[in-house]
Amino acid sequence: MELRKNKFKQLMQDRTPAVGIWNGIHHPSVAEILAGSGFDWICIDAEHVPYDILSIQTSVMALQSHQVSAVVRIPELNTAYIKQLLDIGVLNILVPMVETVEQAQLLVDSMYYPPKGIRGVGTALSRSAQWNRVDGYFEKAGNELCPIGQIESIKAVEALDDILEVDGFDVLFIGPADLAATMGYLGNASHKDVVDTVKDCIRKINDAGKIAGFLTASKELALEYKNEGALMIGVGLDTLLLSKAAATLAQEFNPHLGSKESSTFY
Repeated sequence: MELRKNKFKQLMQDRTPAVGIWNGIHHPSVAEILAGSGFDWICIDAEHVPYDILSIQTSVMALQSHQVSAVVRIPELNTAYIKQLLDIGVLNILVPMVETVEQAQLLVDSMYYPPKGIRGVGTALSRSAQWNRVDGYFEKAGNELCPIGQIESIKAVEALDDILEVDGFDVLFIGPADLAATMGYLGNASHKDVVDTVKDCIRKINDAGKIAGFLTASKELALEYKNEGALMIGVGLDTLLLSKAAATLAQEFNPHLGSKESSTFY
């Protein structure tokens, strides 16, 4: 049996822009709806949403059935949790709040078997190895894995030069919302200081020969960051799409509701 290929990683290696969306409604049917919409990758957000390992696996399977790459964002840097995700077939793991070289190195180490890393061996129990049916899994698996660190604080920005030196840490994803909060602009990720900082990070990541990514619900900022050279392009969240579309439809048939724009933005 052949090893599953990582289409997302191939796009990044080819330096081809890849557009994705956040999956925050934790049901495989929602993942499948998103997978059929034309996105290159879909992020299953287990940081802010109550996914468990089994629900992640079923959503990943739904995405893979459409040949769409799954990115899983985990709650924190945890080697045991990363091992479980790798064993159920996750190829792209996004870790929030990577702020030091030590954290970046631990993320990389957690993804790979010794001697390169510290991943535990359990292929007889793992979907990723198809329960030992994938020939040469140990030799091939690492080629399809992609650790992604999230740069989303002033501390991370200040350590970015050193983080970029970590071997095997090739995709860095910028989180403007949390970055804005640490800069004193909570809820205002479109502030000029924040936007300039994000652009500076994108340029620095590109200059180091690595891949920059981001998430924003603003079409204007998405285009700006893409034009700056970011290749992992997060353009929306399923929860916001549903809530806004539902409210708009309700207002069309119930004009007395009026517009109820919220001052809270992502």
